[in-house]
Amino acid sequence: MSQPGDPHYDPSPVNPLPVAVWILFGMIVAVEAVFSLGEAGLFGGPGAVGWRLEALNSYAFSGEAFDYMLRNGVILWEHMLRFVTYPFVHGSFTSFIFAGVILLAMGKMVGEVLGGGAVLLIFFLCGICGALIFALITSQPWLTGAYPSVYGLIGTYTFLMWQRLAATGGQQAQAFTLIGFLMGIQLVFGIFVNVGLVWVAELGGFVTGFAVTAFVVPGGVARVLAAMRRR
Repeated sequence: MSQPGDPHYDPSPVNPLPVAVWILFGMIVAVEAVFSLGEAGLFGGPGAVGWRLEALNSYAFSGEAFDYMLRNGVILWEHMLRFVTYPFVHGSFTSFIFAGVILLAMGKMVGEVLGGGAVLLIFFLCGICGALIFALITSQPWLTGAYPSVYGLIGTYTFLMWQRLAATGGQQAQAFTLIGFLMGIQLVFGIFVNVGLVWVAELGGFVTGFAVTAFVVPGGVARVLAAMRRR
């Protein structure tokens, strides 16, 4: 353990979060703060109550708009922009809380290993791919919140854990415990509450994060191919 006077001594009780994680979390918090304060009547006057709904209509990912573009072979840039804006708009304060907690936890772990640039790349790329998979597979009209993006960070964390267990001779299936637990909760919760098919986007984000990490981590692709050959 490092002591005062040691050049590596850090008096902070916790390791600081990577800047990229703070930026993403700060953007999500800022948007949610405006909505929540407006709904509570503390900011923006009577019209602020509807700000969340207006933002969802303007910035949430629209599956219907994507289907229209696909059918007619056109690109509507205002709807293409939604691929990167929808993670910052949540349908409720509770949804924001859970997404924010996962972002802080997974972002810290991924950022410490791969760096802040990788966190940003994975967050946005997994959000885009999650929305794309959601639009192609389901017929649901809207996708909101950062879950596909943060599930992408879970995918990266899973790959890193899987790689570590493979190198140390551990049980590699343990690396998938977290995603299995979260998907299990989704399944149980879906029995009692209609949560729709957002899990499709979340799983798509997870798979994208796992796959992208194979190309980011040195030797990642070779390890995946070796695992496939063994099967």
